[in-house]
Amino acid sequence: MKFLQVFFLLVLISSLSLGDEQREKRTISLAKDEQKKILVKYEGNSKLFKFSWTLYKNRGLVVHRSYDKIVAQNILYNKARSRFFRVELRSRGANSFNPPYLLVKFKEFDYETKKAIFELFLYDRDLEIRLEDLNNS
Repeated sequence: MKFLQVFFLLVLISSLSLGDEQREKRTISLAKDEQKKILVKYEGNSKLFKFSWTLYKNRGLVVHRSYDKIVAQNILYNKARSRFFRVELRSRGANSFNPPYLLVKFKEFDYETKKAIFELFLYDRDLEIRLEDLNNS
């Protein structure tokens, strides 16, 4: 019995110390071809992250995204393992094993408004990133 208590205490401590530092969570609703723009700021740098979706078919959402001259396309499903994508916000430095990143998750598709609902999570252990919403276009 004592062994189980010690084991669970160690598991709890390790999960808290090894877990990512989620700083911020946002919910974003986008219509087809509507673009979400977020300015990512750190250490005097400003980079634009933008994403939009173009097609929702067979429960798959086609998402286009760009950040720091990298353009990509993902197909996200809201009830599968491929429901999110990750964007590293700055390069891995010599002392950084876990650089700050955004996790964009496809939460659901609203059939009434024909909008896709996303959750955006900012993970930033060192508190170095600021996000600024820009007007959608």
